[in-house]
Amino acid sequence: MLTLFSTFAARLRALAFPRFDIHDEERPISPMTVEVRYYTDPACPWSWANEPQVRRLMWEFGDQLRFTWVMGGLAREYDPRGEALAELIVSWLDAAGESGMPIDPRLWSESPIISTYPACQAVKAAAEQGPEHAYLYLRRVREGLFLERRKLDHVEALVAEAGAAGLDSERFRLDLSSNAIIEAFAEDLERVRSIPDDARAAGGVSRTEGRERLVFPSALFVGEDAARRGVWGRAAYDAYREAAIEVGAKPAVDRPAEPLEVVERFGRSATKEVEALTGRPRPVVEAELWSLAREWRLRPVPVLTGTLWELP
Repeated sequence: MLTLFSTFAARLRALAFPRFDIHDEERPISPMTVEVRYYTDPACPWSWANEPQVRRLMWEFGDQLRFTWVMGGLAREYDPRGEALAELIVSWLDAAGESGMPIDPRLWSESPIISTYPACQAVKAAAEQGPEHAYLYLRRVREGLFLERRKLDHVEALVAEAGAAGLDSERFRLDLSSNAIIEAFAEDLERVRSIPDDARAAGGVSRTEGRERLVFPSALFVGEDAARRGVWGRAAYDAYREAAIEVGAKPAVDRPAEPLEVVERFGRSATKEVEALTGRPRPVVEAELWSLAREWRLRPVPVLTGTLWELP
């Protein structure tokens, strides 16, 4: 058993945490800002598949939306053998086939992770350096798992990703080992198990390890005067957009992005993400991206089931 996971499990059992009710823990947010509580896990393939919608929200609404990344603890412990291994590989390939996002499921046959809890805890540590850093780190971990087959379930590997995501690595290491981060993750675990009535009615509930939790990805939009609207489980972009507007957010950008703008704004991006943010057909987007590559303005990064694009 890996050190970080073992330490987390022992300390979590030793702490007496109150139960958290998602309806009772509201806090004021700044005017004209909508909080998006995004329920996910770094190793959730459907959350990776949903990255084009998340980035499109960020592009269209800008500072109107403030994301809080709620880590759901997809698996306390994996046993990727036999049928379980096949199911994991199939679920990753299903997510890739339905979404168009590239995925390399060979992680599970080459260097399988034993738990998602260490990565969840690491995202909470990254959030101590600001919400933007939390997303950059979460994205870096997702790419490491889904594209690079990296075994990101122990301290040194997770700390190495902090530097790659632009975080202060030494501060990150200290935060990762703190009681505050364990408590923050424990609170997140309770949040995904405190299921609102509208989530249950929408079928946004799954059962993992004998307990119910929200389906990943899910999102709760909270605006002024505690106005709230949930998007529970997988959904089209319009559902997220409508939820944001309903609780008070207003689009900050009234045009689609250009392909180069997508990479300049978000860093490394999959072809599907560029397609979603530009609103252009896939063949057109691919032609434009390769044209930019020929001009040395973008660099293609081939992965198993697709291509990523980054600045040279």
